[in-house]
Amino acid sequence: MTDEVAFIGGGNMAYALATGLLGTESPPSIVVADPISSQLERFVNSDVNTTADNRVAISGADVIILAVKPQIIRSVALEIAPLVKTQLVLSIAAGVPLRALDTWFGETVSIVRCMPNTPALIGAGITGLVRNTRTTDAEAELAHRILGCAGEVIWFEKEADLDAVTAISGSGPAYIFYLMEAMIKAASELGLNDEIARRLTLNTTLGAAQMAIISNDDPGILRRNVTSRGGTTERAVTVLDDEDMRGIIVRAIHKAHERSVELSLEADRHDDA
Repeated sequence: MTDEVAFIGGGNMAYALATGLLGTESPPSIVVADPISSQLERFVNSDVNTTADNRVAISGADVIILAVKPQIIRSVALEIAPLVKTQLVLSIAAGVPLRALDTWFGETVSIVRCMPNTPALIGAGITGLVRNTRTTDAEAELAHRILGCAGEVIWFEKEADLDAVTAISGSGPAYIFYLMEAMIKAASELGLNDEIARRLTLNTTLGAAQMAIISNDDPGILRRNVTSRGGTTERAVTVLDDEDMRGIIVRAIHKAHERSVELSLEADRHDDA
């Protein structure tokens, strides 16, 4: 795959990707840098080297993965930029556009912006990717294989599409968890104990998602197939329709998209400052 991968930031996503890489047929050497020692403790019993120094971490790396919070990525990028020459840089910092990364690293560095989601932590995520103009096809394939360790990967030609990715798959798990919360609450109100309410809800959600994945029918058809005229499901769905639940969800996703665009603009303004 590659000889050495350096992670700047040792949080959950870095851990998930590093673990995935170690499980490949020919795993690279991996080093993780983080100034917080507790973040590095999880790597102690693995084949991962750790350091508190970002510059030490990238000294021998072919690929650098920026896995830090958006609030500090600028300072991190400016710190290591003088040492970044031919390495491929991957950024998983939400809301930080390529134009900002290009400004910080200079006009010669290959950069891929990545938008993973939290199921990547268990290898079941989906990640949107977009590359800058200097990223070669071979480098894009390398980025694909690295992020593919955490689930599915989709490439986009337009960076603006990542705002939609953020609103759908980036924030999407929270929407599903919200639905789960409501179903568990209702189950409890109907007299089921907490354990059974949770099991019924989680397995129903999982099973429905798996059916949608393997089926040739779209979700609307699947829903109609389990909605008998005059039955319990029809009555429940009627309540959802009466409350315009579909419209509420669509409006919520548009608001998430709006905020993603705002975050990108804020990153630009911060850079100009």
